[in-house]
Amino acid sequence: MNFLDSIKQKFSPIQVYALVGESGTGKSFRSKIVAEENGIHAIIDDGLLIIDDKIVAGHTAKKEKTYMGAVRAALFDDKAQRDQVAKAMKQAKIKKILLLGTSEKMVMKIAMRLQLPQPFKIINIKDIASEEEIQKAIKSRQVEGKHVIPVPSIEVKKSYPQIFSNSLHELFSSKNKAKKGDVMIEKSVVKPEFSKKGRLEISEAALTQMVMHCVNESEPDIIIKKISIKTNAHGYKIIITIDVPFGTQLTGKIHKLQTYIIDQIESYTGILIEEVSIIIDKITKR
Repeated sequence: MNFLDSIKQKFSPIQVYALVGESGTGKSFRSKIVAEENGIHAIIDDGLLIIDDKIVAGHTAKKEKTYMGAVRAALFDDKAQRDQVAKAMKQAKIKKILLLGTSEKMVMKIAMRLQLPQPFKIINIKDIASEEEIQKAIKSRQVEGKHVIPVPSIEVKKSYPQIFSNSLHELFSSKNKAKKGDVMIEKSVVKPEFSKKGRLEISEAALTQMVMHCVNESEPDIIIKKISIKTNAHGYKIIITIDVPFGTQLTGKIHKLQTYIIDQIESYTGILIEEVSIIIDKITKR
């Protein structure tokens, strides 16, 4: 964030914080601690707006039956969902809010969709949890399918009884000036349907077909030579090798094509495209 953006954030009606880390590393588990230490009363986590330990609006991604459905819910892909949350935030007159996501790009996209300023402070899970704690959280997610919603069990039982598992209590020393001393925090453990059935990912072949369709639709004169796809916990990276006709205005067309591919695939699938790299192999005659 540049100096001008930081000044705008300082005087914005809402200050946006973000907690980022790979899936299953304990963000939801530690979000209440981050919120307490920064005087934050509102949290956006996996499609939910949580204010003062109450589920106020949205619907949890953890209720979705498929992994892709969960991604869409977490990214507020549904207009009705994001409108409901935006309205609730406005009515609550929130001053600070904490967004949770697997990457900076994800929290920035959530902020944009909820009409919030971009985060002025981004905290990485690695900065507040040890490697041992992170690995323990990952094991709990992978082996037992345990997910956390950072609200008391009564809230989850009321709204999502079908996925509720049990509750956790954690004692920590608050650094918040208004709440000095030990604070007890309750969180709920849930088991989503998509976790029980296993993670559903989009195949490389399907993603390759979508990329080819986007290129042919946007720039039909471009010849695709090769498409490589790499994945990580944050999203997908796409590398496209192409031939372009002589005389093509490369800078404008290539940037337009990159943007078109990202926008089309993200809006259609709900997945995050971290990067689209385009390599020009040859300049061909028309």
